[in-house]
Amino acid sequence: MSEPNERAQDDRMSIAAPTPPPAGEVRLRGVTEDDLPVFFEHQRDPEANRMAAFPPRDRDAFMAHWTTIRRDASVVARTVLLDGEVAGNVVAFDYEGRREVGYWIGRTFWGKGAATGALQAFLDEVSERPLYAGVAEANVASIRVLEKCGFTISEAPAGDDDGHVLMRLG
Repeated sequence: MSEPNERAQDDRMSIAAPTPPPAGEVRLRGVTEDDLPVFFEHQRDPEANRMAAFPPRDRDAFMAHWTTIRRDASVVARTVLLDGEVAGNVVAFDYEGRREVGYWIGRTFWGKGAATGALQAFLDEVSERPLYAGVAEANVASIRVLEKCGFTISEAPAGDDDGHVLMRLG
């Protein structure tokens, strides 16, 4: 049998250690100023730019873009956390008369369920339907994320083919 002081010490040690989140846990929270440098680096990744068919912005243009996003009351913007780390962002916004959703996940988080988990959680929060998503037709992984979340192809590329498809939910 252990001594009373040993048992008390063991109890203190087990209480002091916080429980880590389950591996692969995706959470959403509001975007903070501290998230923006991480988002900036994510959108500078050449492979991500190629897959999204979207060029990176320089720092000033990027920060101005996010200032506009954060000030627009009609935009819903969330930071994606994977296991407590900033993995990317997901947003809903108005574009050409439609309510659209978009997301950007840092490459180090690809293949870990961050995009699918984040979009599913976001769609639980944002109940507006229909929602649309424009996606590069070559970005098979992103199309698959959207399909897993219930989106279907709404419009194939038009005659002025910019290489994007429009997907719809609801």
